[in-house]
Order: sequence, then structure tokens, then C-alpha cells
Amino acid sequence: MDLVTSILFICGFVLLIVGAELLVRGASRLAVAVGISPLVVGLTVVAYGTSAPELAVALQASYDGQGDIAIGNVVGSNIANILLILGFAAAIAPLAVSRKLVRQEIPLMIALSLLVLLMGLDGKLGHLEGSLLFVGAIVYTVWAILQSRRKNQANGENSNSQKLSLRTRKGLTQLALQFGYIAVGLGMLVLGSRWLIGGAVAIAEFFGISKLIIGLTIVAVGTSLPEIATSVVASFRDERDLAVGNAVGSNLFNILMVLGLCAAIAPDGIPMSLPVLRFDLPVMIAVAVACLPIFFTGYTIARWEGLLFLLYYAAYTMYLFLNATQHAALGAFSTMMLAFVVPLTILTLVIVVCQTWYRNRRDRAS
Repeated sequence: MDLVTSILFICGFVLLIVGAELLVRGASRLAVAVGISPLVVGLTVVAYGTSAPELAVALQASYDGQGDIAIGNVVGSNIANILLILGFAAAIAPLAVSRKLVRQEIPLMIALSLLVLLMGLDGKLGHLEGSLLFVGAIVYTVWAILQSRRKNQANGENSNSQKLSLRTRKGLTQLALQFGYIAVGLGMLVLGSRWLIGGAVAIAEFFGISKLIIGLTIVAVGTSLPEIATSVVASFRDERDLAVGNAVGSNLFNILMVLGLCAAIAPDGIPMSLPVLRFDLPVMIAVAVACLPIFFTGYTIARWEGLLFLLYYAAYTMYLFLNATQHAALGAFSTMMLAFVVPLTILTLVIVVCQTWYRNRRDRAS
């Protein structure tokens, strides 16, 4: 691995982050102008924009025949979006969770995670499966936007002044500026993804680490940096619907759009190796399922729950490295997680859910 490769790898990260920022800035302002609610902006425009790095990286990897990078990047990013991003944001300030998310998007995220596992049981995601997922992305996006616009119109929140401003000369200038942001951001994402993939493959070969592990960790976290920045800033600014919607929406986008497009354009589809089917996808499903009781308890993510998410992400990352290097501590670490940490966490969540249910029942009775 030479110096030039290392420099390009770092520059790829920088281009991905800056490109995503420009893309989100332009797309968010366009979305507000057409009267979409903040939650739906987080679920669609912001989530899709911050997930653009995953799309760019996965598409480039699929086109180059690096299927392990593509699937590893998506699965790793989905795990990071919940455990790392929401955990970090909730550790800063408790996050309020919309009832709409708990009733619609969270169950959809769980169902799609299970669907990917079922589709991959034959050893790959083929062109047909990819096309179905991609169509699902379009249907979900249109449905979410139309639903939001109808609700805003019913509540009188769809201000005509926002639309009228686009008809003025200043408004048209601003509109052109936002399209410029989007175009420049997309260009930086494409170039950054090429450099990042080249560096990731070089690192994997140099250290003898599998490309799957690189995709699950370094590339996944690197391409999730826009989501981390967006959710943390939203948490600081008390825009917590945006923080949670960004993470959940990114997961939906990763499954539907990223995996769908990659499987559709890859020459032989996306291969689903046994490690992915036996460990990584089940972990992604478990993380999605873990959202339900935590999000349900008072419709908030408390600081201690955020810290618990961060602890699990650290444990997940540690397992990946121990397994990749076949370290002697792997057996003891796995036993500790399965015998103590996981049961203790499940017990804690059950107690919290029961306490919340009892408190709500008592409040209704009084």
C-alpha cells in the first residue's frame, strides 16, 4: 500500500462528507419549498442525501465486482445508523420519537431486513430481487411525500408563501443555487466513492483483512459520517424528529435503493456469503427489532439507552476484529456477550416496557 493510495483514501472520505453536505443543503431547501413536514424531510430528503455516500460506494463496488464491499457497506451502515448514530445523539440529549415512526417506519425497517435475509438464502440477491427493492423505494418515497402534503394541507401548514417565493426573481436564483449544490455534491460523491473503494481494497490486501470486514467497519462508518453529523447537530438544535428520522430513513434507503440498484446492475447480482447470512444480517435484524421496545417506552430514547446502543456497537466492532484475526479471546468474548450482556439487556428492556405499560394504565385509570 503506497502513500498515494493512502492519500486518495483520505481524500475520498473528505469528498464524500463535503459532497453529502452540499447535496443535503440543496435538497432540504427544495423540500421545504414544496411543503413537506420536518419528519418526512428527515425520512426522505435528508436521509437519502446523507445515504448518498453508501449508494455511491456500493454502486461503484458492485460495478467493479466487489460484491462483499457493497453488502458489507449496507449492513454495516444500517447497524451503525441505529447503534452508533442514534446512540451518540441520544447520549447528548434524549431523543423524542414520533408515533408515526413507531407505527409505520420501524415495522417497515424490520420487515425489509427480514426480506433481505430471505432473498439471500439462495446465495445472492439477483436482478429480480434488486428491481423489486428499487421499485419499493420509489413507492415508499412517493407515498411518504403525498401523505405528508395531505396532512399539512389539512392542518393549514402548507404555506403558500413558500411556493410563491419561488416565482420571484430572488426565488428563482435561490432555486438555481440549490440545484447547483445538488449537482456539485453528486459529482464529489462519485469521485470520492472511487477513491474510497480503491483505498479500502488496498488496505484489505495489505493487512490481510477480508473485504467484508473493511466494508462492515471502516467504509461503513466513514460513509455514515454525514448521518452522524446531521443527527448530532439536530440533537444540539433540539430538532430531534430530524435526528431519528434521518437514521431510520437512511436504513430504509440503504435496503431499498442501495441494495436494490446494486443487485439490479451487478453482472451476477450481489453474492450473499455464509458469514453475512449467519451473523451480519441477523445482527442487523436484531438491531432493528431492538428499536421497538426502546422507541415504545414513552416515545423517547433516553441517555442510558443511547449509551447502551454505543456499548453494543463497540462490542459488535470488537467481535468483527477478533473474528477476522481469529484471536484467542474470541471464544471468551462471545460467551460473555451471549451468557451475560444480551440476557441482561433483554431483561432490562422487559422491565422498562412493563413499567411503562403499568404507568400508562395507572394514568388512564386516574
